[in-house]
Parts: sequence; structure tokens; C-alpha cells
Amino acid sequence: MQAPGIHLRYTFDASGQTGADIENPLFDLLAAVEQRGSISQAAAALGLSYRHVWGALKHWEGVLGQPLVLWAKGKRARLSPYAQRLLWAERQARTRMTPHVEALRTELMRVFSLAQDTAGPWLEMFASHDLALPRLQQLAEHQQGLHLKLRFAGSEEALRALLDGRCSVAGFHVPRLPEGSSVFARALRPLLKPGRHKLISSHSRCQGLMWRDSASTAHRLHGVAALLPAPGQPHWRFVNRQPGSGTRLLMDHLVRQAGLQPEQIEGYHSRCEHTHLAVAAAVASGSADAGLGIEAAAREFGLAFQPLVEEDYYLVCLKDTLSSPGVQALRRCLSDAAWMRALQTLPGYGAHRPGEVLSLTRALPCWHFPAPGRHEVGPAEQANADTTTRPGQ
Repeated sequence: MQAPGIHLRYTFDASGQTGADIENPLFDLLAAVEQRGSISQAAAALGLSYRHVWGALKHWEGVLGQPLVLWAKGKRARLSPYAQRLLWAERQARTRMTPHVEALRTELMRVFSLAQDTAGPWLEMFASHDLALPRLQQLAEHQQGLHLKLRFAGSEEALRALLDGRCSVAGFHVPRLPEGSSVFARALRPLLKPGRHKLISSHSRCQGLMWRDSASTAHRLHGVAALLPAPGQPHWRFVNRQPGSGTRLLMDHLVRQAGLQPEQIEGYHSRCEHTHLAVAAAVASGSADAGLGIEAAAREFGLAFQPLVEEDYYLVCLKDTLSSPGVQALRRCLSDAAWMRALQTLPGYGAHRPGEVLSLTRALPCWHFPAPGRHEVGPAEQANADTTTRPGQ
């Protein structure tokens, strides 16, 4: 039987929505039956009648041409193998698409907000994937009337978008590496110009290895070298982030630091995802054994987590836009106590001088920017670059 067609639509509701939840009556119904173990209890949990749920199940079985629920007298109702596979696959797809759905939803919200409030400031932001930024977007809207158009991209792409004029603010992250990193210097230094760019501190977060915890894997991943199989042990199937992302740069750095070659790690080049949640979902589903990502994503999927580095997440804009109403509103939001509270709800996250404008050369000393007068920076520009200001200054 041919698979049914899929139609996407959105609706308006007075109560609004937070996050990127996608409503679908079929999968809501299957999840309720799976959790409750009976049609009557599933109906009660969904606030529907038994007759409605029964009719819906029969309808969807006719559409899909497969049985969805199996039950026997005196036993719990259970999903058919087909329904179990369908629900599992939909959950994985939903997780992978969460950042994109959130971006679409917030873009639609911005469109309608601008239609109602043409006087409010707005900013276009390209940013490396992060779980805290959608919360910042909501705070900016509610507290400052700032319409923040957020688009997730890799750190390198975000900074290039800023250079190309495709956005007003870019978000990227760097690990705290006192010894420096040629990997990060080579990738990001050409995209950041002291005197031209202004660095705004936002938050910190923890990155590490995540894997499914079991008796066979407990306490095995204490560093990237542990991804290599021990004698007689199977390979770890690694899921990486896409080239150009800050997390991929971090993994490249860690592999080089450990004296390894990427080709020694199975999946290093062949299996890539574009978000931390997609990496965690791949590991949780069993399609991969381990990945590198933020602690908050690992905890959300119940994965084991080994912290490896603390990193700082920065926002950057051009010097000329630092005093614009949009950027000033963004800095006020970052320095507000509500932003601190939002960060505290995410495992591994913390505040790091939020809202302050930092010097590129002081905040990122391991990149060794050229000295004044050599290539990129003159004395006046260096003086401008080596300043730190707090919100409101």
C-alpha cells in the first residue's frame, strides 16, 4: 500500500505556544495508549471520549492499512509492531527537526508581531545551535519588545553571515583552552576583526561525550581516546557534528590533542548531525553509540555524560551597530535576572558576564590576533577593541 501523503499546516490560538512542540492527533493517541496501556485510560488522559478514540484508531488503521493497537481480554492494550516503529521514527524525526520548527514558528510570530508593532526594534541573528537562545528570544520579545529573528547555523557560517551583511548579530562558542588551539585560530580568526567587531558575552556551557549507559559501557568514555576499541571490543559508532560547527572544531581539536587521526574513529566523517539534540537522539535511538555535545542535550535524552570542556558562548556585532536600539535592547535582556534564571534550568549552563562588551584580544587571547599596525588593526582600532563595557554604557 502506498504511504499516505503528509500535509503541513499551522493554526492560530489565543493561548500561544512555547518551544517547538508539533501536534499530531495520531501520534498523540499512540503515545497515550503506549503510556496508559488501555484505550479508556488513553482517552481520559487526552480529555476525549472512549468512542472518539476508538473511532480515531479505526480511521487511522484504514488510512495506513496496518493494525495499530493489539489487545486481548484481561491484558493491557499495546501498540502493534508497526505502530511502535511508526511512533519511534516520528519521535526521532521530531527531535531532529526541533530547531527548524522553532525557527519557523518564531519567524511566523515575528511576522505577525511586526504587523502589529512596526515601531519595535528587531534583529536578524545567525547563531550556532544552542538550547538557551530560544529562551533569550522569548525574553527579548516579552521584556524589551525586541523581535529577534533567530536562525541556527554553524559557528563559521554565522560569522560569515555577519561579514556578508546577512545578519546583525552572530552567535558562536569557543572552549576555554589556556594553551590555545590552532584548529580554532585557523577557522575563526579570519572571521573576527578587532576594531571592526564587538564581542558581547552571553553564557557558558559544558561540552562532553554522551552515550547510552549500560553494564557494558558504564564509565568507559573518559576522553576521545576511549572511542578507539579496546582489544576484543567492538568499535564505538560515533556521530559527529557538521563541518564548520563549533562543536566539530572542538572535536577536531580534541582528536589532535589526543594524538589520534579522525579516520580511526568510526563515523567521524560519514555520520554528521546539525544540532546537539539530533546527536543525542541518534545516540539514544541506538543508531550511534556516542557523540560530542552539550550536557543539557544528553540529560534530556537520559544519556550518560562525561564533561570534557567548559566553553563560552558569545554574540558579536559590527562596531557601528553596537549602539543601535536592537543591540542595546538585547544587551539589557542579557543582563537581566530573568536570563540568569533561564540559564539555571539547563544542565551545564551558567552565566558569564552576560551583556558585557568584551575586547576580542582579551577575551580570546589564544587566537593571537596580529599586533597593531601589522595587518588588520591600527593603533586607534586597537584602542577601541581593548575596551570592556557593561550594559547601559
